This record gives sequence, structure tokens and C-alpha cells, in this order.
Amino acid sequence: MSEPKVRSWTDLHDGGRDGLTPLKSLDIKKSDDFTALLSDMAQTAFGGRALGEAQEVFAEMVSDPDCLKVGTFSGAMSVAKMGLIICDMIDWGWLDIIISTGALMAHGLIESVGLTHYKYDSAQTDADLYDLGYNRIYDTLEMEKNLNHIEEIISGVLEGLDLETAPLSSEIFCREVGKYLSEITTQPGILRNAYLKGIPVYIPAFTDSELGLDMATCFIRKVLESKKAKNPAEALGQMAFNFNPFFDLGSYTQRVLKASKMGIFTIGGGVPRNWAQQVGPFLEILQHRLNQTLPLKRFTYGVRICPEPAHWGGLSGCTYSEGVSWGKFASIEDGGRYAEVLCDATIAWPILMAGVRQKILNKEKGSTK
Repeated sequence: MSEPKVRSWTDLHDGGRDGLTPLKSLDIKKSDDFTALLSDMAQTAFGGRALGEAQEVFAEMVSDPDCLKVGTFSGAMSVAKMGLIICDMIDWGWLDIIISTGALMAHGLIESVGLTHYKYDSAQTDADLYDLGYNRIYDTLEMEKNLNHIEEIISGVLEGLDLETAPLSSEIFCREVGKYLSEITTQPGILRNAYLKGIPVYIPAFTDSELGLDMATCFIRKVLESKKAKNPAEALGQMAFNFNPFFDLGSYTQRVLKASKMGIFTIGGGVPRNWAQQVGPFLEILQHRLNQTLPLKRFTYGVRICPEPAHWGGLSGCTYSEGVSWGKFASIEDGGRYAEVLCDATIAWPILMAGVRQKILNKEKGSTK
């Protein structure tokens, strides 16, 4: 083994002369809004710097007229009362496509029809909560009565569709629910606002949600009414309907093919994130294995807020740099701009949105902030 090299103490470099970016102490007395605060945080360190830099990347992404803006959402964000932020992002034109878990959309649907979630009292045991009809999500309660009401809505929407012959996918289903909501309420809701703005909502793992269970209940009911089965257990094997998740994959990929640039904003990770990001490898696979010429697509903007670190090995925590190796993202050298904030979304997300909103308004007013 060679001896360690001793550096020359007479030739130590200076960061200023080397053109390094200097940091500055955070002076909150000089930050009179979230935009200024985040700009100053970008000149600090650790998580604060990451959030501050996310403002710059996201503001550029949503201001780019050529960028197809994809939002992916997982975790109990609607139960955590973050649903209105998604509604605002829709209304402000910051999202062109939404990809979500079914649970997030189901609980958001509950909000949009005026039902309520409640704070959990830790004096109650989970067994007591079950008996009372309260479903616990960490520190918040979802009433089973709420979910029963949603099932009635879903059944009503499905009754109006031709389930025997017409194709059905999560995009089509979400659009129909959004249409229904637009006709019965003026209250903001993710599916309602998305419908009014013509934004598709995809739920890749559709059956892993209350929405999926409600749809299955509707189909089983139809089987029983037709006398094709004697009981629900028997009917489970006869749920023959034209629900095809590949309609979602095709619809999403067609939209991506038309885009000149792509950006992704992610809360959490999981199936929504991976499903959104796999479109680049999918197009590359089609080109290679089918010997067809197709444009290769890469995300060039990316902002994600998720507390999961990369060393756990899960998709939720993997870096955008790792995604470059899969052909999902453009490298930094090829123009990719990314920000990754390892933080609880209920903390970082509202601050980031408030800062970017003010930054854009300031720009429209000609402010130098």
C-alpha cells in the first residue's frame, strides 16, 4: 500500500478565487414573504438549501410554456388537508397531468362533497375506534360513514355508464366523477377541478383503494342481481367488465409523445412516481424491440418532496441521478434541472407553493423580488 499523499500547505486553494458559491447567514428579519425567505434559504445549507433551490427549479418549470407538467401524489395528503393545494396547482396551470394513489383521490372526494376528517384522540384505543366506525390514519380519523357515502356516489356514477361494452379506465372513471361533482357542487375538489380544466387523472394501482373496492362492490351487486351467482363469494369470480389499465398507459404515453419538454413534481413516491417515470424506458423498449422509430423522452425538470432517503433502496427515495441511468431523466450535463427535498410534505409543500406563487406574481408585476 502506498503512503498517503501529503498536500502542500503552501498551495491551499481559496473558494473565492476558485469561483465557488459563497453561503450567507439566514436573516429572517429581511424576509418579508415566503419567496424572499426561500431565496435566502437557498444560500444556506442542508434541508433549508434544498427547499430554497426547489423554489427556483419549480418556478422555472411551471413558467416554461413548452413543458408538460406531470404531478404525482402519494401518501395520505388529502386526509392531511393538502387537497386544496392540488386544486390551486390545477387552477394556476401548474399541472397538465395528475397521477395518484386511489386512496388520496378517495379521501379527497370526501372533502369535495363537504364531509369532514377529525383529529385523533390518543386516549382511544384502535379497537375502540374500530367499534365506533373510525378509521385511523396516523393522527387523523376517517369515518366509515364517509366511505359509505362515497360508495353511493361511485355507484351512481357507474350506473350512468355502459359497463358492458364501453371501455373503462381510471382516467375515464375519474373524469366521470369530476363531471358529476361539477354538476352538484361549487366546492373545490381535485377531481372536480381537474375535470373543469381538462386535466387527466390516472390511478395506476386502482384496485388498491376505496375507489377500487367501491367499483368491485358495484360489479358484484350486478352479478347478484342477474342471478348469475348465489352469493358474493361466488360472484367474486364473475366480475367480468371492461376495465383496462392499458388504456391509461396508452393515453399517458400519447400525451408524453406530443410534449417537447417534460417536468415532474412529486409528493412521496410509490406507484404514482414510478408509473409516471417509466414512460421514457417504455418508449425506448418499443423502439428497440419493435424496430420502430420513436422519439426518446426524458424529464428535464424534477422536484420531489419525500422524507425517504436513498439508502433504503426504494423507488420513493431514489435520486433523479439514479433515474438518469434508467433513461427516465436527462442528465445535468444535458440540461436537467432537479431539486430533492427530504422532508415531510405537510411542512415543505405549502411553503414551496406559497413562495413560487408569490415569485410568479412578483414577476408579473415587474418586481425584482
